[in-house]
Amino acid sequence: MIAAIYRDFKGSIAIENVPDPTPTKQGVVIRVEATGLCRSDWHGWMGHDPDIRLPHVPGHELAGVIEAVGSEVASWRTGQCVTLPFVCGCGRCRQCAAGQQQVCDHQFQPGFTHWGSFAQYVAIDYADANLVELPDAIACTTAASLGCRFATAFRAIVDQGQVRAGQWVAVHGSGGVGLSAIMIAGALGANVIAIDIDDRKLDFARTVGAVATINAQTVDDVVAEIQAITGGGADLSLDALGSPTTCFQSVACLRKRGKHVQVGLMLADHQHPPVPMDKVIAGELEILGSHGMQAHRYPAMLAMIAAGKLQPEKLVGSTIPLSEAVTALPAMDRYQGTGVTIIDRFE
Repeated sequence: MIAAIYRDFKGSIAIENVPDPTPTKQGVVIRVEATGLCRSDWHGWMGHDPDIRLPHVPGHELAGVIEAVGSEVASWRTGQCVTLPFVCGCGRCRQCAAGQQQVCDHQFQPGFTHWGSFAQYVAIDYADANLVELPDAIACTTAASLGCRFATAFRAIVDQGQVRAGQWVAVHGSGGVGLSAIMIAGALGANVIAIDIDDRKLDFARTVGAVATINAQTVDDVVAEIQAITGGGADLSLDALGSPTTCFQSVACLRKRGKHVQVGLMLADHQHPPVPMDKVIAGELEILGSHGMQAHRYPAMLAMIAAGKLQPEKLVGSTIPLSEAVTALPAMDRYQGTGVTIIDRFE
């Protein structure tokens, strides 16, 4: 098969012929129809993830068709069209037994712990615990955008944030995760404020559910602006980017007893950002993390998509061939383009 592979962190990425994968006894091999280009892949290429072993094939948001099935897989067969969370649970540990596969003690992450989906085929372990069958109405290009950014945003808004209609939600960063969170929160009846430094992204955020926008480069005080719009602060705020600045502002903009959810990765030099702990204590604020979403929660998300309440296809900004990933992945730190980029041609 052909795959995009790098042999050094921050090094060149090449399209090469590599051996086809084979399934483990509990796994499957999927023929990749589409895979998302995500900033998490950029973090991996930069060397920020300790699980990656070189040489490496990135890619963790995917949809495709099952091509081979391991001998101990009970629930899946060849020919089924599937997707999966980017964090796969082992199905056996204490976390999985409690239904919290997204924090599995022995998690499998394609594109990080193992070779990923920037390839014609990808091997996925623990298939019975992690695969999600796709309805015919959802195209693979749309499904590939669900596995990381959209599903992560769904869990952050619905399960962790427990957003309610009428609440004010601030979303810091209007990339794939942020736009997904804006759409989901808006669909649930929340009033969403989008914060970014790019007016094009903020304009797009309004088309998917934001009722107000803030350009962080053109206002003197982002926190004060949010508090003015909301009449005292956000009920729920998400850092969908992952930087010391957006993390601090997300906590600081909350009203009393509000919730901050950290969704954007905080890696390398950003692992220990400053937090306004005085405000956390005085206002009894909640600080939560959100790390993917379990496969068993996908039906709730897919039902909203099927009902037309969520339209993740609107967030697909462009589709590219695998050959363009060699330049598109290293450029992700420049935050160019609007929406999600999907690889849908393997050439």
